[in-house]
Amino acid sequence: MKLAIMQPYFFPYIGYFQLIAAVDLFVVYDNIQYTKKGWINRNRILLNGSDTVISLPLKKDSDILDVRERELAADFKPGKLLAQLDGAYRKAPYFAHTMALVESTLRQDTRNLFAFLHHSLVASCAHLGITTPIQVSSGVDIDHALTGQDKVLAICKAAGAQTYVNAIGGQSLYASEDFLREGIDLRFIRSKLFAYEQFGAPFVPWLSLIDVLMFNPVAQVRAAIDNNYELL
Repeated sequence: MKLAIMQPYFFPYIGYFQLIAAVDLFVVYDNIQYTKKGWINRNRILLNGSDTVISLPLKKDSDILDVRERELAADFKPGKLLAQLDGAYRKAPYFAHTMALVESTLRQDTRNLFAFLHHSLVASCAHLGITTPIQVSSGVDIDHALTGQDKVLAICKAAGAQTYVNAIGGQSLYASEDFLREGIDLRFIRSKLFAYEQFGAPFVPWLSLIDVLMFNPVAQVRAAIDNNYELL
């Protein structure tokens, strides 16, 4: 059984969904510390030919809180972000279909950051036809005081995983010999560039899934998710 574990992100790039589709069980961290300046509540879209950051504003709170303990700001207005996306993508070929997904996510009735991101992730996978089960990390029966590689190994063993798959950026975080000692094969997924036309301008890669879906039919996106990567 192949397993992957990741932090939740706000409409992440296509490689995140390649990782989900490549495994038999995907675990998403809720009991992990929120990190500033990361991509948990931010991502990039295309606006006037350049990449632009969009974000979910958060209520001011302690920096040591877990993701599941953070809340969206009281003044967060989904309509404002939807208007920004409308202005950026209204002329995109798959605008209507993609905006239906985005709007249903942004207008969900929760202020909890993790609940918001989890709903977005599940909805995006359903939109893409990805059926990999998604489990929340706090529901796994392990010692949750563990951190880093030790926590990953504990989750793998609790789930009965024979293979742990991580994004290519995690190569420096894990030691393959430690996984092998536990009878687990450590693999990494490396996405290949999925280029497509963006209003006839020079291509801006690795933007949010929102951008990918605005310019490509779901079937083509799913084909890229299933095939456009290497497993190392």
